[in-house]
Amino acid sequence: MIILYVIIALVVLILLWIAVSYNGFISRVNRTKEAWADIDVQLKRRYDLIPNLVETVKGYASHESAVFENVTKARSQAMQAGTTADKAQAENMLTGALKSLFAVSEAYPDLKANQNFLQLQQQLGDTEDKIQAARRFYNSNVRDLNIAIEQFPGNIIASSFHIGKMDLFELGDTDAAAREPVKVSF
Repeated sequence: MIILYVIIALVVLILLWIAVSYNGFISRVNRTKEAWADIDVQLKRRYDLIPNLVETVKGYASHESAVFENVTKARSQAMQAGTTADKAQAENMLTGALKSLFAVSEAYPDLKANQNFLQLQQQLGDTEDKIQAARRFYNSNVRDLNIAIEQFPGNIIASSFHIGKMDLFELGDTDAAAREPVKVSF
């Protein structure tokens, strides 16, 4: 009879361990999804600011149409990107296009003194800072999730319930220019 109680106790402990492990994975996955949603909110704010910025600069530098087209195209690609890797690559392209836009704006002293332009620059700079913070938060959650998935015995639970690793939101190795901060002040 004692052997039966020991077996029942072991089964209960194993089931309890599985439940606690599974709930831990669900918690990590949901925190990671929440962090990704935070990035999306900030990127949406960035996407909303860019057309206003472009229109303000267009009034002063109408002959720089290639720059405006590049910013608009990069914004569109960033908004349509699906996977984390695609989103990161598109955001790198958008950052480069914004750098070109700000480089053009430096040639126009009247533009640099325009209050609307200065306010948009400040908002974009603030948004860029929030995007960086959201990326760090997301990447730390992804790191914690991926470590838990790879460690034994958690890897058994993760594979049993088909909980997969997530991708970090990182800059590509080939795009060193994207690692530079966007210049938003003059």
